[in-house]
Order: sequence, then structure tokens, then C-alpha cells
Amino acid sequence: MGKQRRKTRQDVTEIARSVVEKAIGEKLTPGKDDEKQPEPEKPDTRNPAAVALSKLGASKGGKARAESLSPRKRREIARKATRARWGKKP
Repeated sequence: MGKQRRKTRQDVTEIARSVVEKAIGEKLTPGKDDEKQPEPEKPDTRNPAAVALSKLGASKGGKARAESLSPRKRREIARKATRARWGKKP
């Protein structure tokens, strides 16, 4: 038996490029289209005051809710979440 080649997955454009390189007998140099351009960052359009207020509420809300719930109610909520996540029936 002959040597086994390792199969590598190539993009259609990579295959086409290699065919052209073999046909012309030389390597193609990378052009402007070959370089991957980083995506420009999107400007933050949110209201800064609303963002600050949201952060304050989010940091307090979960703790306050957990403290106000009884252990029995917290257990019920946890069981409901478990059933929703893993699909166990009651």
C-alpha cells in the first residue's frame, strides 16, 4: 500500500487559487482582497445616564430578591429552573 495522505479541508477559494498557481507555475502574491480587514467598532448609542442607572440596579436587584424570598420559594424557583434546563417532569 502507498502512503496515506492527510486530508485537509480547504475553502473553495483556496482550491481555486491553488489550481491557478499550478496552471501558471508560480505563487500568487497576496493582494488587498486577501487581507482580512478588522471590523470597525460600532459607536455606543446608549444613553450614558440610563447605562449607569441600569448597572446600579442590576448589582442590587439579584441580592435583594434572594434575601426577600423564603427558602421554600427559592427551592421552588430552583426546581422549576432545573426542569426547564434538563427537561425533567415533576
